[in-house]
Amino acid sequence: MAYKNYRDDHTITAYNSQMKIVDKANLNFLPDRVLNTDFIAYSSSFIMFYQYQKRSIIYSMAIKLDGKGNKMGEPVELDTTDINFMANNKLYSIISSENKQMIVSYKVNNKSDKNHIVTSVLFDKDLNLIKKSLLNISMPDRNDFLNNFSVDNDGDLVFLRAAGTSQSDNINKLSLYFKAKNADNYLFSEIKVGSIYLDDVSLKIDNFNKRYLVSSFFSKQRRGNVDGLFCHIWDKQKGTELITSASVFADDFRNDAKGENGTKGAFNDYFLKQIISKQDGGFIVMAEAVYTSSRGGGNNSRWDYWGSPNYGNSGNGFYSYGNTWGNPWNRWNSFNNVTRYYADNIAIISYDSTAKIEWTNTVAKSQYDDNSDDLLGYAMANTGENIHILFNVQEKRNLILTDQFIAYKWTSNQKSYIKKLRSWIRFYAKICKTSRSKANNCSLSIQKLHLLC
Repeated sequence: MAYKNYRDDHTITAYNSQMKIVDKANLNFLPDRVLNTDFIAYSSSFIMFYQYQKRSIIYSMAIKLDGKGNKMGEPVELDTTDINFMANNKLYSIISSENKQMIVSYKVNNKSDKNHIVTSVLFDKDLNLIKKSLLNISMPDRNDFLNNFSVDNDGDLVFLRAAGTSQSDNINKLSLYFKAKNADNYLFSEIKVGSIYLDDVSLKIDNFNKRYLVSSFFSKQRRGNVDGLFCHIWDKQKGTELITSASVFADDFRNDAKGENGTKGAFNDYFLKQIISKQDGGFIVMAEAVYTSSRGGGNNSRWDYWGSPNYGNSGNGFYSYGNTWGNPWNRWNSFNNVTRYYADNIAIISYDSTAKIEWTNTVAKSQYDDNSDDLLGYAMANTGENIHILFNVQEKRNLILTDQFIAYKWTSNQKSYIKKLRSWIRFYAKICKTSRSKANNCSLSIQKLHLLC
């Protein structure tokens, strides 16, 4: 299914497995000036979340739709906010648990530099209200900011508070916040970063083992080369830290991953993409080398964004979170005539349950395009036995859709070319969705050129 909006015209189009249109629904129930939409899909239905402003009130709403985009009930009001300005961006963010049974609508009020107010509203998959909470989060440092809001399968909320240096280029302080499903307050845990500098911090929930994993590339020097990966594991059941480690990458791994960079700076262009939890408590980290170049110069360092205290700050007293996970190109705005986007090698690191490196691997690729990153990057399909990595390879004037997979229990790669794409078909890795959790194939998102014109 595909959602499209043009001004105040909103439609849902349903396609069959041959990408033929089978139905089209007009979403006439939507009001004027919809600020944002989000979706959570289920096997035969989905939930549409939307925000709009009417006079001085921002409404956060949701409605259940069937497989053809038809209403299955009336819209449900999730929350409202009274403001004194005309909003251009969303105020609320929507997150869901891994099993999609728990849904949270949240907002962060940052009008006070010393205290940010988090409002979270928890619902089940049928949009029944479970708990509304108001959390006052102390922000002792000028460069503090909140991010990585997540909800686990039990309905518990977790997020991070980070602080950068005075130059706002590295993260040197980190804290984890945990609020149980029906609690009115939270637990707070300082993460011992030590004398290293973090960057690109991510939070992954391990629902099977009831753990939270915080990870980040790190440098031993401010604005230095990336030395390795920082990992912090927090046990939800015990309410305490299990492991904190900072693994330095070996030279042979650096040589495999370096691309055009030298060995010391091998990982300077890498950003975290996915973290896969394993049942034994271990996990697999995937990162990709992405960067840009411009004819007008002015290229940025990775340290120029991630530690910024203004992360998600809309300037109107509320956070406006975007999805920067795995898409660091969004951190730079270019006003040059030509910007070339690159997406190169993929690094894969397997850890055991004690956060020690088991094995490493690198998938070699080289992609670039001018003024667009639409066809770059990769899609990952986890079958339970193998990790399939799908991406475009340019050969002369043709795009070759490539599948390279790696087994969990060994580190060899196998490559197979799926097909040479027809001239009017494009594979968009960033919006590729697996058809089910354990499958030997995945549903690929393709578009014909005449649909893009």
